[in-house]
Amino acid sequence: QKEKLDLAATMRIKRACEPTEMAALGRPLFPGMLYDCRKDSFIPGVTLWDKKSLSEDLDSRPQLMTDLKFSSSDSLSDKSSLLDVSASLKASFLGGLVEVGGSAKYLRNTKSSNQQSRVTMHYSETSRFEQLTMNHLGQFIYPQVFEQKTATHVVTAVLYGAQAFMVFDRSFVEDENRQEIEVELNFMVKKIPQFSIEGQGAVEMKDKDKKKAENITCTFHSDVHLEQNPTTYIEALEVYKKLPSLLRENPQNAVPVKVWLYPLSLLNSKAARLVREISTQLISNTEDIIEELGEVERRCKDLSRRPMVIFFSDIKERLHSFQGSFRIYKMVLQKALARVLPAIRGGGMEEKSLADILKIHYLSPFEASMLNQWLHDTKLQLHLLNVYTKTLKGIQIEDSDSLFSLLDPDIDVVVCLTFTSLKYKDAYLSTLKEFLKSDPFKELDGENEFSMTSLVQKSFNPHDFTSKMRENVSHFRSFSEANKDETRMRFIISAISDSSSPDCLHFIISCKLLFGWCKQNPKCFYLLLEN
Repeated sequence: QKEKLDLAATMRIKRACEPTEMAALGRPLFPGMLYDCRKDSFIPGVTLWDKKSLSEDLDSRPQLMTDLKFSSSDSLSDKSSLLDVSASLKASFLGGLVEVGGSAKYLRNTKSSNQQSRVTMHYSETSRFEQLTMNHLGQFIYPQVFEQKTATHVVTAVLYGAQAFMVFDRSFVEDENRQEIEVELNFMVKKIPQFSIEGQGAVEMKDKDKKKAENITCTFHSDVHLEQNPTTYIEALEVYKKLPSLLRENPQNAVPVKVWLYPLSLLNSKAARLVREISTQLISNTEDIIEELGEVERRCKDLSRRPMVIFFSDIKERLHSFQGSFRIYKMVLQKALARVLPAIRGGGMEEKSLADILKIHYLSPFEASMLNQWLHDTKLQLHLLNVYTKTLKGIQIEDSDSLFSLLDPDIDVVVCLTFTSLKYKDAYLSTLKEFLKSDPFKELDGENEFSMTSLVQKSFNPHDFTSKMRENVSHFRSFSEANKDETRMRFIISAISDSSSPDCLHFIISCKLLFGWCKQNPKCFYLLLEN
């Protein structure tokens, strides 16, 4: 096993000294430009040749190609595949080292909700290929550049063209059939080339297709500038018809799509060099972590949009606390990646530095399964609140911080059904904040381990409490129906903390009547003095 690992490491060191090709990702990479593969950044304003010598001996030839692809995936892996992004460049993107532009901004376009179907259409076209010649590589105007050690490679060839991504989204609610919507969206997007071929004028569509198109939005990422980007399905159809002519009629619109890099160390031994590539397994593990955190972010946003969150401020505050800690952690994790990736590639650190960062993550309370468990419990809370309040149609929900019904001079009596244990100190949220102050988080050096004992949570078992809740809701509903003609009586639902209740544990929802009722006479009520 050790021999295999040593061989793999040796191969990565060997590959680091070889010429390589790379996606341009909307960056201004031209023949003769210097590039630092340690940071995946280009060096503007510094070259080995002057402008005249670069342009005189440049070899240029046409290279025409057009391609059209479709994708139903929103994963970074599949997006990278469409843009032909290497594993190493992907790692730099994950660490925030690469600033993408043009069509490559598609890499940053992720779904904002899990209640969203997505299909992407990728149009690509190449126009010409340019490369340096041996006249360049044999004679340098500014050889002192080698000693500056700011770059590891030089761009020796560039493939020009343009790409465009049309990202079609269709939102849906929970009770809609997700699979049917995804099939329908796929069908509509893949039908775009057919619509466009049928007519040179306005697009002709059947009424049923027009109806489907109304619910589809479009986000456009392109290397070609448009006066106005399409935002609807119909507008996207019109733009698609024009795409081939935009580059053909305006060749100056072509941008670098792919570049070839040559190690400076093969030209001069004094030059800086890329010492090693990072293992694909470590890059894959890093990608999985970032993808999982992205999924957590979407789930949290979905929960924050639910009506029950608006009505019950205690849950809203916990979600805000969760989001705040999550944002800080994700930002610092990305900064840690940005710090170690160039150091590993340049030989200043070993791969273990990246492995240690991943280990800290797996042992932290920000590990995806723990984050998702908390979101699951919160979702269950919201579901129970929704189920029980939905049976009380016409009864207003009021936040305990603003019980306006109590201030209404026309109302003599307010009868309130309260959820008494929505306000509590959440141990998991406290643990997240505690971890953000810990040594492993601050240093990300892997030397200290964070104690997991404080992460143990009491399980949420709603079955222990639903019978009592059902009984109280039933009494409240009967009481409100019996008194619906009482104009000076108001029935409301709210959440009021009750520390005297022994059941005020984490994630427990209990409810009670502030006013009791008499079975023999539903119009008779009295104030409950105790639970």
